[in-house]
Formats: sequence, C-alpha cells, structure tokens
Amino acid sequence: MKPLALFGGTFDPIHIGHLSVAWEASELLDAEVRLMPANVPPHRPAPTASATQRVEMLRAALRGQSRLTLDTRELERSGPSYTYDTLEELRREAGERPLVLLLGADAFAGLRSWHRWRELFNVTHIGVINRPGIDACVPAEVERAVAARRTDDPEVIRSQAAGKVIELAVTPLEVSATRIRELLAAGRDPRYLLPAGLFDDAALLAPYRAP
Repeated sequence: MKPLALFGGTFDPIHIGHLSVAWEASELLDAEVRLMPANVPPHRPAPTASATQRVEMLRAALRGQSRLTLDTRELERSGPSYTYDTLEELRREAGERPLVLLLGADAFAGLRSWHRWRELFNVTHIGVINRPGIDACVPAEVERAVAARRTDDPEVIRSQAAGKVIELAVTPLEVSATRIRELLAAGRDPRYLLPAGLFDDAALLAPYRAP
C-alpha cells in the first residue's frame, strides 16, 4: 500500500532544502508526502511569519506538481503542535495505510524530549533523513528502543502500518531558513535558495524584509 509520509516544520520560510528532502523521500518510499506546518512548535521560538503567511508561501512553492501536498491541520488546532496528537488523528483517518514520520537525523537523536515519544511507534514508522557528512549521535536509550525496529527495505514499510525505522539517504543541501531571513532583512535576494513561486508575488516575502 502506498505510504503517507509527513514532513513537519515551521517552514519560515519554505526553501529548496525542505522541498528537496521531501521529494527524495517520496521517491525512496514511493509515498505521498504531506508538508505539515506547525502552529506553536514546542521546541523552538515562534515563527516570524504568521500561519496564514506560511500557508500562502507553501501553496506557492507546491504549485505545478502532485507528489508533495499541504496539510494544515496543526495550524487549525490551538496550543502546542504535539506530533503524537497529529499522528494519532491521522492513524484514525488512514486505517491500515502505512504512515511515515520524516525526521532529520538531529531531530531523531533528540527523540527523548518529544511528547509520548515511545508511543509514536504504535501509530507510525519513522523515516530518518540522513545527509552525507552529517552525523548525529543517537542516545543509548533511543537506540535500545529502535534497534529491533530498524529496516533498510522500503517494502517492509509499505507492508506494515507502523512500527519500523528506516534510514533515507538524501542529497545534502546546506540551506538555512535563518540565513534566508537574515538575507531578506538585509535587503538581499536569496532567489536560488527559495522556490521560484515565492518570487511571483512580492507580498509573500514581506514578513522577512526590513520595513
């Protein structure tokens, strides 16, 4: 069965690094990938752009293709965006369809700080995004929890609803949303770091430019 993979973040702003990772993960898993902007991220400062502005940027970035889609459910809930709550809701909707939570290697290494992290495996697989040259040390507690769940076979992911961990090697693109915000605030034009659709309407990038 074709998996549904979820790629979350603040997307403040969405950039080519986000899109490249999501696209390659979709190809590797033969999955639909939904980009899911967070409302109030529990582990980081509030975004510069509003929820409405970030959704507009995502819609502009995703035009012209159907492999990557947008899911705004976390923006429609009040309070912190806990991934477990979102995945539990999606599990009820998806039935036995495989779900895959896409995480960067650094986020995966910090899994112990997540809300109900051990229960994630009851509702989803985890796809760990590995970029060559980026090493993240997985704590022993996390490694013990996932050792028996690891697989390198995407077919295993497609044949089960949840419970596995798979490493996904993607092309390294060192693009930082923080750096993009700095460039825009300085009046510069990070054109080739952002999807082309964001330059079609100057208002999309207005939240980041100096007044």
